[in-house]
Amino acid sequence: MRRAVVLLSGGLDSATCLALAKQAGFVPVCLLVQYGQRHQVELQAARAVAASMGASDVRQVSVDLRAIGGSALTDEVAVPMDRPAEARAHGVPVTYVPARNTVLLALALGLAEVVGARDIYIGVNRVDYSGYPDCRPAFLQAFEALAQVATKAGVEGEAFRLHAPLLHLSKADIIRQGLALGVDYALTSSCYAPDSQGRACGRCDSCLIRQKGFADASAEDVTRYAPR
Repeated sequence: MRRAVVLLSGGLDSATCLALAKQAGFVPVCLLVQYGQRHQVELQAARAVAASMGASDVRQVSVDLRAIGGSALTDEVAVPMDRPAEARAHGVPVTYVPARNTVLLALALGLAEVVGARDIYIGVNRVDYSGYPDCRPAFLQAFEALAQVATKAGVEGEAFRLHAPLLHLSKADIIRQGLALGVDYALTSSCYAPDSQGRACGRCDSCLIRQKGFADASAEDVTRYAPR
């Protein structure tokens, strides 16, 4: 039985990652992280996604990145709305959470060592989120190298492998892959500013990218949107 730790946020990308890990023959250990994000509905979505795919081993860890702040996702900073594609293509957006992926991968690495997994899946995507420094190949390669020297298993010769199967895909390609694997995207939540009922705003960067992905994939957008 080959286990793989899958970082599961409840979003479209991580749900697809879970399906790909299962397709590759891994028994997934899903790791949910409550890091102080304002959009907590994604954790409920993550559990629903895991259940829909028959992933029974689901762990949740809490780390309060609100104490650091500096992001529209963890601090009292407004989430940008209705930004055109040209604006989203330049610079690091205020929705970047300082060191988030470093923290999440460190937690996943610890869990992997404990449960005997040597594979970790993360749904980063540099095509749609090119402004995030911790979604780049250089970061992922550096962390994979770190895993070999930062763990007991690593220094004893057991290599860890970091999988980022969505890294170079467009959102449309991700959606096509997920649909082919039976992912129920109606269960997922990608919005940075959902309402009290968990409905997507339809206006933040993540919603706009998601909408375009469904359109480009010629697939039905099954997202629940709040009325405007």
